[in-house]
Amino acid sequence: MGADLALRVVRWQERHGRTQLPWQNTQDPYRVWLSEIMLQQTQVATVLDYFPRFLQRFPQVQALAQAHLDDVLGLWSGLGYYSRARNLHACALQVVHHHGGAFPANAQALQTLPGIGRSTAAAIASICYGERVAILDGNVRRVLTRVLGYGQDLANGANERALWELATGLLPRRDVRRAMPRYTQGMMDLGATVCQLRKPDCAACPLAQACVAYRERATEKYPVKSRKLRRTAQSLWLLWAQTRDGAVWLSRRPVPGVWAGLYCLDLFESREALEAAVPPRYRAVLQDTAPVKHVLTHKDLYLHPVQVRLPRSALKNGAGAWFNPDQWPALGLPAPVRRLLASV
Repeated sequence: MGADLALRVVRWQERHGRTQLPWQNTQDPYRVWLSEIMLQQTQVATVLDYFPRFLQRFPQVQALAQAHLDDVLGLWSGLGYYSRARNLHACALQVVHHHGGAFPANAQALQTLPGIGRSTAAAIASICYGERVAILDGNVRRVLTRVLGYGQDLANGANERALWELATGLLPRRDVRRAMPRYTQGMMDLGATVCQLRKPDCAACPLAQACVAYRERATEKYPVKSRKLRRTAQSLWLLWAQTRDGAVWLSRRPVPGVWAGLYCLDLFESREALEAAVPPRYRAVLQDTAPVKHVLTHKDLYLHPVQVRLPRSALKNGAGAWFNPDQWPALGLPAPVRRLLASV
């Protein structure tokens, strides 16, 4: 089954795979790596806005390594999952300082770099260097479990490892250096455009004849993953302090924690705690604005902005600083904070 399946995927990708995305049709590991990191937990449509801006600002890994982390976070602002941006910068530094500015040419070595896991390493190694290694991102996991009828619970580590072994066994065995980039891209394309989570287009799938889920008319059964993280909710109050000339008070968030490493309006667990942080003479003019709901992966944040106009001398703690209207847009800011500041 393996050789036939791989050949079908390669031929399908040649004729029907995606070719218009800016990170495709290249074997430049810097571009492939950047796209893989950006596409983690983020839709293609969103990445299409950020990818060219990053390349324009940081055209090579050396430029990214030379940049200040604040500049990287500022350009990343709005993409979310900001640990990716911190790892991106740390990875660039290691590539430049420990690998002579060239990405390692195999998946095992790539996995030693910050922010590069097994599947991302395999994507870079297979697409750029033709290495015979399997990827297993969310899209590919869905394709494989449906085709194989693999109904084991992937919340179990042993079952996940077994699927990795099955995925490896299905890889191309002939003309590997040419076939692997096509195969890897083809599996990602199938998951993204044909074997979708809901309403898969089985009539357009090159693997339909071999697909267990298709024969069973039970695509919704796969993949199986029982353990789900419980969603939580948290309310936070934001001190939205501005001066008469438009400067805003921002502090860098601690690491780890929500929005770690980003600049943010000061956060408080309660309205009373926020009020206590403001000099007494200004507490009477605090103005509550409409709350904002911000959805994180496993938590809903209910943000309560409280506006106040202050002189620069009113806030002096060492954790924050005043940023003028021409300064704060370039900072790494959480998306809801950026929207708030841009709304006035």
